[in-house]
Amino acid sequence: MKQQPNTAQGELLSGRIERVVFHNADNGFCVLRVQARGHRDLQSVVGRAPSVNPGEWLTATGQWVNDRSHGRQFAATYIKTSEPNSRAGIEKYLGSGAIRGIGPVYAMKLVATFGDSVFDVIENEPERLREVPGIGPVRARRIISAWDEQKVVREIMIFLHSHGVGSARATRIFKTYGTGAVQVMSENPYRLARDIRGIGFVVADSIAMKLGIDPASPVRIRAGIRHVLREATSEGHCGLPRDDLLRAAHQLLDVPAGLAGTALRSEIADGTVVEDAVAEKPCVFLASLYRAEQGIARAFGALVRGRPPWPPVDADKALPWIQRQLGIKLAKSQAEAVRLALRSKAMVITGGPGVGKTTIVNAILRIFAAKGVEIGLCAPTGRAAKRLSETAGMEAKTIHRLLEFDPARGKFRRGRGNRLDFGLLVIDETSMVDVPLMYALMKALPAESALLVVGDVDQLPSVGPGRVLGDLIDSGVVPVARLLEVFRQAARSRIVLNAHRINKGQLPEMGRPDGESDFYFVPAEEPEKAVRRTLQLVQERIPKKFNLDPVRDIQVLCPMNRGGVGAKALNLELQAALNPAESERVERFGWGFARGDKVMQIENDYEKDVYNGDIGFIDCLDGEQGALEVNFDGRKVEYSFRELDTLVPAYATTIHKSQGSEYPSVVLIVMNKHYVMLQRNLIYTGITRGKRLVVVVGQRSAVRRAVRTASRSVRCSKLGEWLRDVATRRSETAPLLPGAADRGARY
Repeated sequence: MKQQPNTAQGELLSGRIERVVFHNADNGFCVLRVQARGHRDLQSVVGRAPSVNPGEWLTATGQWVNDRSHGRQFAATYIKTSEPNSRAGIEKYLGSGAIRGIGPVYAMKLVATFGDSVFDVIENEPERLREVPGIGPVRARRIISAWDEQKVVREIMIFLHSHGVGSARATRIFKTYGTGAVQVMSENPYRLARDIRGIGFVVADSIAMKLGIDPASPVRIRAGIRHVLREATSEGHCGLPRDDLLRAAHQLLDVPAGLAGTALRSEIADGTVVEDAVAEKPCVFLASLYRAEQGIARAFGALVRGRPPWPPVDADKALPWIQRQLGIKLAKSQAEAVRLALRSKAMVITGGPGVGKTTIVNAILRIFAAKGVEIGLCAPTGRAAKRLSETAGMEAKTIHRLLEFDPARGKFRRGRGNRLDFGLLVIDETSMVDVPLMYALMKALPAESALLVVGDVDQLPSVGPGRVLGDLIDSGVVPVARLLEVFRQAARSRIVLNAHRINKGQLPEMGRPDGESDFYFVPAEEPEKAVRRTLQLVQERIPKKFNLDPVRDIQVLCPMNRGGVGAKALNLELQAALNPAESERVERFGWGFARGDKVMQIENDYEKDVYNGDIGFIDCLDGEQGALEVNFDGRKVEYSFRELDTLVPAYATTIHKSQGSEYPSVVLIVMNKHYVMLQRNLIYTGITRGKRLVVVVGQRSAVRRAVRTASRSVRCSKLGEWLRDVATRRSETAPLLPGAADRGARY
C-alpha cells in the first residue's frame, strides 16, 4: 500500500525540484530549491528523502518556518518524489547526472527528439536512442544500463528508508545482490552485515526487527556473536576471551545468557568459530583468523629449519665489495646486520628513522643480485611500494599486486597451487601487515625461498587484526637485527632526534630552534586557534619559507576524524582555502569534489587497483558522463558519481591512514580534545611521516600526555604462542641453523 501525504500534519506543497542544495545519503536529509505551485520565486524545502534529483516532481507535507540563519523555508515531515512530466523538468532531471551517460547536452537532444515521452522510449524502445544525433551504440548501451541500475537502486533506497535505514550503501547492495536485492534483504537481512561494507549488524538487525523476526531467534543470536567477533577485529583482535564475547553478545542482543551460550556452541559445531586458550584463558576466534595464525607460525617454522637458497657467501669478501659498490663505509653494527642476513633464510630488520635500515637492505639486495638470486620486493601500500622501488632501484609491488588479486573471485591467484618464483622476498613496512595478508603471502612463498621482513615495530600496529611484526620479533623464532644507533648525518635532523626521544618516553624539543630546522612546535591552546594557525601554515608560511606546494607537498595529520580539530572538519576548511568551489563541483555522500582536489581512497578496490590510504588528485570532472578521474601517481582511475563514497578529501587525514606514506612536509595537530587517541606510538608514527619538515601545532600538555602514554591495548592473538611452540619443537628436534642463534640481536 503506497504511503500518502497526511495533510492533517500540515500544509501541502508541490512543485519541480530546481536544485539539490544538499543531500545526505546516509539519513536522507536534504535541502532543496523548488519551483512550487502558487509561488513565483524558488522556495527552500528541508526534510528527508531517500533520493532526490533536479527536475523531479516533489510532493511534501509540513509547515512554513522562519529559520534564524536561512530565512523562510518549508520544513517537510513527508517528501515524495516522482519522475518529471514536463519537458523542462525532464531535461533538468536527465541533465543532472542522475543517469550516467546523459549530461545537459544530451538531455536537451533527447527531449528535442522524443519530447515528454523520452522515459517511455528509454524503458520500452531503447533501440530508438540511436535516433538522437551523437548517440552511438556504446553510449546507448551505457544509458540503458544506467537507467536499469538507477531503477533498482531507487527501489532499494525506498525499501531501506521505509525501514528507517539510510541509503548510502544502496549501490553496493545492488552490485552485490543485483535485481534480487530486496528479496535477499527481506528473507535474511543479516546477510547485509556479512556481505556489505558499511552495513553492520545494528543496521541489519533494525531491518530484521521491522520485518518481524523473533529477537530470540537462533539466526539473530548467531549473527550477533559473529558480529561481536568481527567488531573485535577492527580493534586488532583475532579473537576474544569467551566470557567477554558472551557478555558483549548479551549487551548487544538483550537475550538470556543461556541462549547466547547455546548459539555459541552451534557456531563452534559448525566450524565458523574456534575455541582455544590464550595464556590458559578460554578464547573464541573466527575460524579463518585462527587458521591464518596457525599457518603463519608453521610457515616460519619451516623457513628457519631450512637452508638459504643461495650457496654460502663469504661475508669477509662481500662486505668490502658492497662498500666499494655503494661508495660508503658501513658501521660495525650495520656490517653485523648484513652478515646475519647472508646466513639466514628468514630475518627481521627493525628500527626507527636514521638508523640505516635502507642502507642495510640495499647492501643485502646488491650482494644477492650479484649472486644471481631472483629478488621480489613488496609493501602493503602503493606509496610504500613506490618508495621501496626508488630506494632499492628495483621494481616493488603492493602485496595485493604481487599476489595477483582476482576481483571476480575475491581471491589471490598466487597461493599454494601457484607460488611465487623468488629466491628472496623482501616485505617492507611490515608493521602494517595484518594476519590475513601475511598468511596469504606465506601460502604463496615457495618452501625453498628466503624471506626478509623489514619494518619499524614501534609504529602503530596494523589496522587489521593481529600484531605480526611484533610477534615475530618477540617470539625468538626468527633472527632479528634491531637497529638503535642514529647515524651522524641523520642525527642532524630534529625530526629524527625527536622521534627517538618520543620512542624512549621523552618529550620532543619544543623550544624555538637556533637557525634553520626541520622540526617546529607552534603553540595553540584553543581548537579555533589551532585551526587558524594550521591554515596559515599550509596556505602561506610553509610554502613561502620552504618553497613547498600547499596541496601536493604538505599533509595535515591529526589523531582522529571527529571534532572541530579532527580530519573531517579540517578537510572542509582546507578544501575551501586551497581549492575554492568551481562552477563544476559535484556533491556526493556529504563531500564536495572538484578538479584539483586532493582525495584519498578509503577502502581497497581491487578492480581499480587502488587501496585504502592511496592519495590522488582529481584531474577532470565530467557531468555528462557522471564521472570523475583521479590521478594516483601518474595512473588515472575513473569513478562514477555513485562510487564516490570510497573517496574523501585528503588535505587532512588521520595518522592511522598515513601509515606507510612519507610526505615532504607534515603539519601534525595534537590537542587535549584528542585525549582518547593520544598514545606514544601514535605521535611517533605521525612525526616519522615527515621527510623534510614537521610542524606540530597544539598544546604542550597534549604532547606530554601522548608521549607518556604507552599503548594501552593488548591484542587478543595466538600467533605469539604458535611461534613459541614452533621454537620449542625445533629446539627439541634439531640444532639451530646458522643465524637462528642470533635472534634478538640489538645493534
